[in-house]
Amino acid sequence: MSRKIAVLAGDGIGPEVTAEAVRVLKAVSNDFEFEPALVGGIAYDDGGHPLPKATLDLCQKSDAVLFGAVGGPKYDKIQPPELRPEVGALLPLRSELNLYANVRPAKTMKALIASSPLKGDRGMMDLVVMRELTGGIYFARPRERRDNGDTAVDTCIYRRHEVVRIAERAFAIARQRRREIVSVDKANVLETSRLWREVVTEMSAQNPDIKVSHMLVDNCAMQLVRDPSQFDVILTENMFGDILSDEASMITGSLGLLPSASLSDPKNGKLFGLYEPIHGSAPDIAGQGKANPIAAVLSAAMMLRYSFEDIEGAIRIESAVEAAVDKGFRTADIASQDCHLVTTSEMGTAIIEQLSN
Repeated sequence: MSRKIAVLAGDGIGPEVTAEAVRVLKAVSNDFEFEPALVGGIAYDDGGHPLPKATLDLCQKSDAVLFGAVGGPKYDKIQPPELRPEVGALLPLRSELNLYANVRPAKTMKALIASSPLKGDRGMMDLVVMRELTGGIYFARPRERRDNGDTAVDTCIYRRHEVVRIAERAFAIARQRRREIVSVDKANVLETSRLWREVVTEMSAQNPDIKVSHMLVDNCAMQLVRDPSQFDVILTENMFGDILSDEASMITGSLGLLPSASLSDPKNGKLFGLYEPIHGSAPDIAGQGKANPIAAVLSAAMMLRYSFEDIEGAIRIESAVEAAVDKGFRTADIASQDCHLVTTSEMGTAIIEQLSN
């Protein structure tokens, strides 16, 4: 039975890296049906909105979504701000598709340890950031200007059920790993964080097989630099997760290496998700073959793992990526002396060649 994947390549380097992810998926299986749709700045240019109704309808009818990147300086001054790609496409997609659980793994490859800004083995880590994705300050209202524009207001709201459902996902993923969760908040200052800590503490008592500890977000940012290997699963709210996952990604050596999955509740018995690299659209290198497709390819592996329960296929892709890197293939962002400097499509080809092994 064919599995339908909506392909939303987006802007900048999005189409380049997404094309390689599609190539790799086709090399793994011929059971996929890919249907492209416009999103982001290119959709705004085409029809005046970054998330056309046809695109949203396609996502809702598909088994999973493969996403590239959206936005760029060209669109930063669009008015109203709700029509800018990041605000008018990403946030509504997450809300309309109920993508409340953002899974962001960050793992250092041994062959790339020299690319880490941390010295020696201090840069070795294997963690997952579990970020709540549809609540908090990015979604709550009011969000407005007052006093003739001199006062700006953003509101942060969390409800108990929002904390419960993301924590449930964190416990499930921790059971597949080292069974340790660090819940990150700012409970010494914020009321939303105090609710967060209360709920996670209650759930910890109900899940005694998982070790749970709490950490303030500023300390977590420091600890990630001091010793990232201490973390297994980091569970946190929307804005904190946005910041901490980007920090963790740079420890691995490049934003171009890290995938993500944004998951909803099961659909037709399977987890529905949107899969995307965590990097942006990088319009300064778009069309030059310099973009690193590894994050997009690993996002495709996450799709196999979570939405299609194809663990074997996911491991094949992950192993092929690591093998290609071990053989010295590098895009410009992770280049080193004596490496095989390759283009975006050449890296995709190198990964596909390793799939047979």
